[in-house]
Amino acid sequence: MSHVRKAALPLLVIALGAALAACTRNAEPADAAASAPVAGPEATPAAAPASDDVHAFHIGALQAAALRDGGLSVPNDNAVFGVGLTPEEVAGVLSAAGLETGKLHLSVQPLLVREGARVFLFDAGAGQLMGDGAGKLAASLQAAGVGPAQVTDVFISHAHGDHIGGLVDAAGALAFPNAAIHVSQPEWEDLQAQASDGNAAMAGLVAAITPKVSTFAPGVELVPGVVQSVSTPGHTPGHVSFRIGAGQESLLYVGDLMHHPVVSVQRPQWTLKFDRDAAAGAAMRASTLEEAAASGDRLYAVHFPFPGLGRITRGADGQLAWTAE
Repeated sequence: MSHVRKAALPLLVIALGAALAACTRNAEPADAAASAPVAGPEATPAAAPASDDVHAFHIGALQAAALRDGGLSVPNDNAVFGVGLTPEEVAGVLSAAGLETGKLHLSVQPLLVREGARVFLFDAGAGQLMGDGAGKLAASLQAAGVGPAQVTDVFISHAHGDHIGGLVDAAGALAFPNAAIHVSQPEWEDLQAQASDGNAAMAGLVAAITPKVSTFAPGVELVPGVVQSVSTPGHTPGHVSFRIGAGQESLLYVGDLMHHPVVSVQRPQWTLKFDRDAAAGAAMRASTLEEAAASGDRLYAVHFPFPGLGRITRGADGQLAWTAE
């Protein structure tokens, strides 16, 4: 199902600039999973958050918490959202939702899940790659009562800077020294192909994480009954979502399938600069939204307003909308 890559391989660096440069070159300012099931704990009340940067909740019997890493804003200039359109077209959608029209605001919040003795982290935040706008994951994790050494597994949706930067600390050492780092095989291969560009900062990150990296095929079950990978390419070639839990009590962690709770949901066909393959990204976004509206699936959207929990609903006019918990 998975294997560990031993060679040090350069990773993709996405210059952040003044915005979510972790998601695009042009943006503005231990084993892959246990082979045997692990018994889940009995559901207990989610602990009261120790700070406003932690939102505790449950996924069935699993304890979970949204962990704030930071946030950013991008101007409504069609450089990122609505590429090829006009600011007025984007502003019309924002205004109808009662939002500011000059900027689009995004959050960054990795997800913490506890399953028995294992502690899972879904994406690792930006670390040092977004300046003062992010890099708060370590503090949020501490506020949630978890030490870095307690994290057993980190599941990466894709290798953009705001999702992998937090894998190392300010000194370049492993931020989660005991954790296996699960990355899809096509994503890892794509990162290798781009390594010829070279980057000292990312080369250091890759050197640090390579002994811990475990690759998997998109679509495989990573932790039986607990974590299933879902192939959702387009944003990047090996982008995956994760279904956490089982049955009606599961949650779909969508990674960067969607970035904005209004524009991404109501205009999924609009071109997003962050998507490597814009057409594939738009198609995957649209189909996932339709499926979520039909199924009533609970979603976790890492860039939607904190804590990023909610569902996709359809109004009387047929328009889809994000309904936050």
